[in-house]
Amino acid sequence: MKNDDYNNNDYREVTDDVPETVEAAEDSAAKDDAAEDDAAKSAEDKTGDGPEDDSDREDVCFVCRRPESKAGKMFHLMQGICICADCMNKTMTTVSTNFDYQGLLNNPNISIMNMADLQGEGGIPNKQKLKRRRKGEKPQPIIDIKDIPAPHKIKASLDEYVVGQEHAKKVMSVAVYNHYKRVATDTMDDIEIEKSNMLMIGPTGCGKTYLVKTLARLLNVPLAIADATSLTEAGYIGDDIESVISKLLAAADNDVDKAEQGIVFIDEIDKIAKKAETHSRDVSGESVQQGMLKLLEGADIEVPVGSNSKNAMVPLVTVNTRNILFICGGAFPDLEDIIRKRLNKQTGIGYSAIIKDSSEKSDDILMQVKTEDLRKFGMIPEFIGRLPVVFTLKGLDKDMLVQILKEPKNAILKQYQKLLEIDEVKLEFTDDALEAIAEKALELDTGARALRSIIEEFMLDIMYEIPKDDNIGRVTITGDYINGTGGPLIEVRTKM
Repeated sequence: MKNDDYNNNDYREVTDDVPETVEAAEDSAAKDDAAEDDAAKSAEDKTGDGPEDDSDREDVCFVCRRPESKAGKMFHLMQGICICADCMNKTMTTVSTNFDYQGLLNNPNISIMNMADLQGEGGIPNKQKLKRRRKGEKPQPIIDIKDIPAPHKIKASLDEYVVGQEHAKKVMSVAVYNHYKRVATDTMDDIEIEKSNMLMIGPTGCGKTYLVKTLARLLNVPLAIADATSLTEAGYIGDDIESVISKLLAAADNDVDKAEQGIVFIDEIDKIAKKAETHSRDVSGESVQQGMLKLLEGADIEVPVGSNSKNAMVPLVTVNTRNILFICGGAFPDLEDIIRKRLNKQTGIGYSAIIKDSSEKSDDILMQVKTEDLRKFGMIPEFIGRLPVVFTLKGLDKDMLVQILKEPKNAILKQYQKLLEIDEVKLEFTDDALEAIAEKALELDTGARALRSIIEEFMLDIMYEIPKDDNIGRVTITGDYINGTGGPLIEVRTKM
């Protein structure tokens, strides 16, 4: 009995200590959690990446790419990867029951991980964060109708940066003004206002891309510049057509509402013309034009976030292109020959004959372009019809090149003068030097891009030698130096 009493008493003592031990463990765990929360909050305060920054963003499932608002609560795994409950249950059921790894790989909702999507600054966690759109919340216009500058003010701002191209700047100013009036007022009552998508035609180096960049900077709207040469039909090697909108979404910091009111500039649009006399599938020509029809007109497009192609590792988001302004540009080589053939089709013998050389002597042959000329070039009618505003840019002549050198706000000469001004050296160009540079640029036939390469060549020795001597105060570039018959004039700084 004594032993039994001893054992029972000992048992009671042990059982009585258990609740105290459990309570102590719970208290210590709660303290650890509170300490971790305080450390996390302090880290957030130091880095500035607090919960307020992510309050408007929602997680996206890493497998099925559904956002948290549709898939429900997410499981947070390592490296910030999120998986919804449905995909987690399907994956665990497949692995635990049949160990059918082959079936797991063949699941259309699950794809092999693309390591390229894990690279880059921030990795997948940042790419998975999308701007949250609350229920019942309407997208607010990024431009107030009161803040939209009038067409003459837009053109005046373009004049400060772009030389010449008066007709092109006038057309763009009116088209952009009407477009953003449509976006700001959202007038869709009885009369529906169509978009003013534009098609720019002009030789290389005439300022097509520079005009669009200046326009987007003036309006302070998201701008995406894409190259049509890399676009192919879905399923083929190359960038999908939706990648154009994906670039705009990235420019808007993954804000869908902001991206839906931006500008997309597609350069080299003439490279997707129909290929003549081809017996294979035209995946980079007519097929791309067909795929771009819904983008230009306005539709809900599912685009990958942070990637140029769709795969299971990249989330998708729906973007409506109804209020996105599309501007297409291209050089359209050999289009002048098509226009001349159309103008000379009445050439013959008799009183109604038109002299053939009359059109060939015209310097503004591109100004007479019509829709039928673009169709013969290889653009399908449906594509041309969705670009109602068609205008051309003139090729640069000698006088325009001289103006480009010295008149714009960020002219090339002003850039070099600023560089030498840092070394307390004054740089000047004579008028004959500017004319000599313009003549050499015309010989290269690459437009304004040739000016930079020519000046770089002649300024190399000067930029190399000037830092050696602190006594140099002024350098004058002459026409003889540009033509190779003399040298620059160097003046020594006067000592005080």
